[in-house]
Amino acid sequence: MNVTKKEYSEMSKKASPNSKSWINIPVAFLVGGVICTIGEIILNIFTHYGVEREAAGAWASIILVLCSAILTGFGLYEKLAKHAGAGTLVPITGFANAVVSSGLESKTEGYVLGVGAKIFTIAGPVILYGTAASVAYGLIYYFFL
Repeated sequence: MNVTKKEYSEMSKKASPNSKSWINIPVAFLVGGVICTIGEIILNIFTHYGVEREAAGAWASIILVLCSAILTGFGLYEKLAKHAGAGTLVPITGFANAVVSSGLESKTEGYVLGVGAKIFTIAGPVILYGTAASVAYGLIYYFFL
């Protein structure tokens, strides 16, 4: 079956539901803002009790990742994402959700070959390219700045 680009475009439009951007965008903005605000509150609590700002930032990140992983494990993060859309893709919580989700989907294959291997399906490229980018930026900084 050969389908032209025009026919494919028409089929795609029929199959895709219309999005309500006028409501989706503000909700995503608010949910993303709430997640970031929670992170700032955690950061301020730690700094208020004498933790250095850099260490407090690390702890805030750890807590947000842990909360995201727990919510994903109980199936609550997906329910939030269904209504909040892109607002749940705040980098640190969205990444934790993606890693845990891919592991949970492979639970039936076992903990080592299923969960352990599939977690790195998402995390591996991020770690690889993040490390490569940091090396490249470090070399540029070292030699040119």
